[in-house]
Amino acid sequence: MFQKVDCIILRVPDIDEGLAFYCRSLGHKLLWRTPDAAGLAMADTDAELVLHTKTGPEVDLLVPELAPALERFEGVGGKRICEPFELPIGIAVVVRDPFGNVLTMLDQSKGTFTTDAAGNVTGVEP
Repeated sequence: MFQKVDCIILRVPDIDEGLAFYCRSLGHKLLWRTPDAAGLAMADTDAELVLHTKTGPEVDLLVPELAPALERFEGVGGKRICEPFELPIGIAVVVRDPFGNVLTMLDQSKGTFTTDAAGNVTGVEP
């Protein structure tokens, strides 16, 4: 069902402050950024560490296609916390398993971010 951890989101008060700590002080490489978020590389995985000014902490799990994954999750006792919502790269939903764990499931049905040389998001490519 779950393909991989897509990202771990950490809330920061300001993207530049978060980048100063996680990139300059700890050595993570900037992959992409928007005004409210930045994706950073982690060693030995393609999962991202995402700094965000509006949400977090959260773990995002990638699924092949959101609708059937959500149907399966709910069919075995999981509950949705909100309705599915659009992301620039796909669709996501926040769910709770029978044990109280909150997870975010997402697909990348729209593609992945494209960036300029500075890491600023310029669009999405399939």
